Amino acid sequence: MFQTTTAGSLPKPAWLAEPNKLWPAWRPAGEELAAAKADATLLAIKEQEDAGIDIVTDGEQSRQHFVHGFLEYVEGIDFAHKVEMGIRADRYKAMVPQVTSALRLKRGVHEAEAQLARKHTKRDLKFTLPGPMTVVDTVADRYYGDKVKMAMAFADLLNQEARALEADGVDVIQFDEPAFNVYMSEVTDWGIEALHRAIDGLQCTTAVHICYGYGIKANIDWKNSLGAEWRQYEEIFPALAKSRIGQISVECIDSHVPMHLLKLLDGKDVLVGAIDVATDTVETPERVAEVLGEATKYVAKEKIIGCTNCGMAPMRRDIAYAKLAALAQGAALARKKFGSPA
Repeated sequence: MFQTTTAGSLPKPAWLAEPNKLWPAWRPAGEELAAAKADATLLAIKEQEDAGIDIVTDGEQSRQHFVHGFLEYVEGIDFAHKVEMGIRADRYKAMVPQVTSALRLKRGVHEAEAQLARKHTKRDLKFTLPGPMTVVDTVADRYYGDKVKMAMAFADLLNQEARALEADGVDVIQFDEPAFNVYMSEVTDWGIEALHRAIDGLQCTTAVHICYGYGIKANIDWKNSLGAEWRQYEEIFPALAKSRIGQISVECIDSHVPMHLLKLLDGKDVLVGAIDVATDTVETPERVAEVLGEATKYVAKEKIIGCTNCGMAPMRRDIAYAKLAALAQGAALARKKFGSPA
């Protein structure tokens, strides 16, 4: 009851990459970089365990970006000739690679870090992958000419990678779909179908993470424009409740999401965002417990998992891990306050 996890990414050590940046430049190169990524992965696992997190991740230490970290291993994508493109409905501009031919995985994307992580933790292990809709919103199409067709092609590759991760002992595979909060009608038209294609044949726990974005200025400005209530979830939760995805990860703390919308996810495990990644203020355990307690009004207690609102990659490392400790302590407090399930 009230287990804890993160949305996925954690800050990288300064000896691995530029600190406090969403798209950090690597510090080492070549074999030294590969070794540094492995070291950072082990460090991220150890620090999550020390903080008291139940379901740990690799912290995405081997990826420069949550989408591009996957795309780097896909044949048919041209990184040498990036173009500027508005993403998330032109919320901000980014330099993105171009899809120039049929897509194919060059090799297992996260095989090395999954095997390393599995070897060095006895806790449940989660790996994150970008969702198909978010991927197609983060690349320029110069080949398929059809967004849905390209999304399904990416879904097939993501399924190939997810099956490999499951074979390496990963317990939870999560697909990150911030685009679900932007293109709501497309979620029901084809987004969930693409997710089903990505999880086809998996026996492990599956999850989808749907947030309002990292704590960067473009996202904060967008959230400030959404008014007193953020009701994007209301449009997509009913379809997700009927989907084959096992867990839904959502943003709750310090947001304008009406908590009663969680009732629309009846039957699903809900990863309740109880840590705000858009502020350096560290939550108190009491505040975390309060958020989890509020969620119990709408979600069965045994189906609630304490989580972060989004990834923590751009944050200061000391603040990020202090927040994780607060998450674990708050969940423990909630367990005492709300008791054990029947």
